[in-house]
Amino acid sequence: MPAHDEVDRIVDAWLRERPDLDFAPLQVLSRVARLSKHLDRARRAAFGESGLEPWEFDVLSALRRAGSPYQLSPKALLQQTLVSSGTMTNRIDRLVERQLVERRTDPHDGRGILVSMTSLGRERVDAAIATLLVAERELLDALSPADQDRLAGLLRKLSLDFDAPDVD
Repeated sequence: MPAHDEVDRIVDAWLRERPDLDFAPLQVLSRVARLSKHLDRARRAAFGESGLEPWEFDVLSALRRAGSPYQLSPKALLQQTLVSSGTMTNRIDRLVERQLVERRTDPHDGRGILVSMTSLGRERVDAAIATLLVAERELLDALSPADQDRLAGLLRKLSLDFDAPDVD
């Protein structure tokens, strides 16, 4: 393992210029930000191979994880994808145009709508997740399985407050 990475060089330069500040957060979060950029590239490539945009994968994967018959209400999709209702409406419209989802009347509530994944949508999301897992495994190759578990636990601990539902 290299003795210094780019974040070390950045922090060292800041320490030289501003020794009065504590740069410990940069040691962690700058690395997370840099890794996020690599992950974003890997995800875009994986989704692109399956003919999907990242936002399309987000919606389709929420439907796929719901299990058969692969349908959710727009409200449930909002909760899982963390976008506004206007954005979700636009996304559903675009997915309908691409024949990846269909809108259906909720049989339990005639006024409600369900978004259902088509067989083409399922084919695309299944291919994308398989490709993504290969790419993400490659990103983690430098870590042993034990280190990956330890890192996952630490990141889970850090993210729990961010993932907590807002209480109004």
